[in-house]
Amino acid sequence: MKKENIIYIGIAVVVGLLVGYLIFGGSEGSTTMDEHDHGTESTTSEMWTCSMHPQIMQPEPGSCPICGMDLIPAESSEEGLMANQIKMTQNAMVLAGVETIQVGSQTEGEGSVKVSGKITVNQESDAVQSAYFDGRIENIFVNFEGEEVRKGQKLATIYAPALVSAQQELLTAAKLKETQPQLYKAVRNKLKLWKLSESQIDQIENSGNVVENFPIYSNVRGVVSKIMVEEGDYIKTGSPLVKVANLGSVWAIFDAYESQLGLFEKGQTLEITTRSYPNETFPATVSFVSPLLNNSTRTLEVRAELDNEKGLLKPGMFVQAKIEMSKNEKVEVLTIPESAVLWTGQRSLVYVQPDPSTSIFEMREVELGNLSNGSYAVNSGLKPRELVVAKGTFTVDAAAQLQGKKSMMNQDGETMTMDHEGHSKMGGTMKMQFSEEVQDKFGGLLGVYLDLKDALVASNSEQTQAMAQKGARIALDISGMQMDDMGRSHMSQLAEQLAEMASKSTLEDQRGIFIQLSQNMIQIGQQMQGLETKIYVQHCPMANNDKGANWLSLEQEIRNPYYGDAMLTCGSVVGTIE
Repeated sequence: MKKENIIYIGIAVVVGLLVGYLIFGGSEGSTTMDEHDHGTESTTSEMWTCSMHPQIMQPEPGSCPICGMDLIPAESSEEGLMANQIKMTQNAMVLAGVETIQVGSQTEGEGSVKVSGKITVNQESDAVQSAYFDGRIENIFVNFEGEEVRKGQKLATIYAPALVSAQQELLTAAKLKETQPQLYKAVRNKLKLWKLSESQIDQIENSGNVVENFPIYSNVRGVVSKIMVEEGDYIKTGSPLVKVANLGSVWAIFDAYESQLGLFEKGQTLEITTRSYPNETFPATVSFVSPLLNNSTRTLEVRAELDNEKGLLKPGMFVQAKIEMSKNEKVEVLTIPESAVLWTGQRSLVYVQPDPSTSIFEMREVELGNLSNGSYAVNSGLKPRELVVAKGTFTVDAAAQLQGKKSMMNQDGETMTMDHEGHSKMGGTMKMQFSEEVQDKFGGLLGVYLDLKDALVASNSEQTQAMAQKGARIALDISGMQMDDMGRSHMSQLAEQLAEMASKSTLEDQRGIFIQLSQNMIQIGQQMQGLETKIYVQHCPMANNDKGANWLSLEQEIRNPYYGDAMLTCGSVVGTIE
């Protein structure tokens, strides 16, 4: 019995130790499980996004509601990033086709460069027909601006009480010219001072009749550029009546950068080309190089004079000048590809990758020089061997916009606010100043742009051409109105882009121009006050060779102008203009 008791006690001790181990060991296991559960909670709280639509954020994996692609883990930490920096996932970079290239250097020497400019009226041959006496406009015989007038053509008739009295004095003095020749001569001289010709004075004297509504004749030949009075207006001596431009010769005005000053000199011959006449060149002679540099744009005006007897060149037309460079002008310069540059009016932006081992990109403003063989010379803003984004630049910038970082359209880096429908509103844009006249006129231009967009959605190239041609006329008209330099630069670009689109007959070419045209419209639209309706800024990540592109629409529903029926609903709303 004792042996059995000992065995039972031993078994009891073993069982007790086992139970104790299980209890305490289970506690440790529970602790381990708890820690694992916390990790599971951490994993569960991870957010998922779409590589092509980074505005999509979901708490669990799945498919993108816009394009159907599988969601990927979102980058949860952006600590240490500056306002002008953005971090992208590796998957997003690959899918968007983001590629970088080193800032290179080359010897810029023998060859040629092109600079852009605009045709303007030759102010040396510009004339204003003024009134030489007080009176009232009775009739105007020029009907519209752009009408051609001949030298000596009747422009208007004026009722002038002083001129009526002077004619009566002439008729009286003519009867006394034998006895009072000095009085007769003084009266005739008085009429001559009012720009009456000898033949007109003789006609009044010989007819013996006073002309009440006196005719005004053109002193020059040319085109009416402005009618400054209306019938019934009372005018004073010296009041301008009609502005006449002689378009027999015109000016081409170019804005040259500091680095280009050595390319121009007075008397130099340039070869001018324009898209309107692609197979023709027009010789021009540099007549003026401004001695003053524009501090805001760091450019100066270069003026060249062109013969225009055939009337082919019209004021407002955009032109290019080809300049040959001599062997002695060789200089070592930094260069970047044309595709790396984002244009925002007077600013040129690139995205730099400071560290090749990370997917962080930094927006950088640069000053560019000549464009040659598809590459820009860099005057400042970059260093040799730095990495810049050469492909996918628009995609990187779009991601920066959505994250509220500094970008092409969001200069101040303000966080985008959300409207009641959950769409981001653009903020922190460049400041442009437009007159009320410009803002009123912009509504018509916006309407034409939206019709043009609809034509691209319908893949109608002929309608696109017609709308682009109509828009170019409106934009050119607006660019001559009152606004600041930045606004004028953007509006002039719009006119040029629309004119270029009107010259293209294929949808591929038209849609290529529509990318920059839309970006320009977005930037200008953000500055306009009192728009009648909300405008949606929409984005297609597949357009522009997978670099992405934006456009404006009145409807929230996506109708893609870059692909039409092929990918009609591809895209998303990335912002609104209220």
